[in-house]
Amino acid sequence: QVQLVESGGGLVQAGGSLRLSCAASGSIISINTMGWYRQAPGKQRDLVATITSRGRENYADSVKGRFTISRDNAKNTLYLQMNSLKPEDTAVYYCNANVLGGAYGWNNYWGQGTQVSVSS
Repeated sequence: QVQLVESGGGLVQAGGSLRLSCAASGSIISINTMGWYRQAPGKQRDLVATITSRGRENYADSVKGRFTISRDNAKNTLYLQMNSLKPEDTAVYYCNANVLGGAYGWNNYWGQGTQVSVSS
């Protein structure tokens, strides 16, 4: 099996920064696209940013220029650097990865989520 574990969430004032991490572990042969999604209370889960195994990045319009996604393929770890945070960025942030596992083929996995709260 494969596990995704996020870390780095917390409470920050508007204009501040946070860096999220997501470590993938388990029976991993290869990881394709990885991404961050977020879900605010009472709202659907939305895309924040994705990055392919070759480093192609994609961002939601609401975070362009403020957030940067990156990955360390050697460590199977995904990052999200969040700058100039706004109260509307408050949400639970989830890591997602498309993983080729040893006995399971390609599957899509989610982390447990990490809370990001931005105060005004």
